[in-house]
Amino acid sequence: MVWSVVFSPDGKILASASSDNTVKLWGVFTGKQIKTLNGHSSAVGSVVFSPDGKTIASAASEDNTVKLWDLATGKPITTFNEDNNPVNSVVFSPDGKTIASGSSDKTVKLWDVATGKQITIFSGHSSSVRSVVFSPDSKTIASASSDNTIKFWNLYPNDLNNLMTRSCDRLRDYLQTNPNVRNRTLCDGY
Repeated sequence: MVWSVVFSPDGKILASASSDNTVKLWGVFTGKQIKTLNGHSSAVGSVVFSPDGKTIASAASEDNTVKLWDLATGKPITTFNEDNNPVNSVVFSPDGKTIASGSSDKTVKLWDVATGKQITIFSGHSSSVRSVVFSPDSKTIASASSDNTIKFWNLYPNDLNNLMTRSCDRLRDYLQTNPNVRNRTLCDGY
């Protein structure tokens, strides 16, 4: 069974995640299999390309891992272990420096691609996290869960500049047009 498919950023390769514990790479224009990535010990349920197209991340639920693969060689680069927690979804941040994984332990975990270290854990779902995605600006993650909810996770909750920018985007027109406002330059620079 094929659980997940994704195009490479250049659209020339399709990666598929399969119940035979592999990730397969396919030539889009030829339809032929290019390579098989072996290394998971259970079905691979999620696969994604890095933004630069040089790396693939895959998640296998029952072996509790996320693996990074070098696209050129087909060899594993590193493995992120989820400590006995089945992994259901994996995604790269838009800059390719961070990976988010969604797990059956009801959490979203962030991983540093360069070091392989876990950065943080977001908790709040009451059931398995089935899917995760980064916002285009990498500041927010959305997660979907078997608990029938979608949650948004702010990656920079203490970022005053981000808060000011968002707030000023909403206030700018009010500040400029309301006759009772004395300081119209409050949001200049944001």
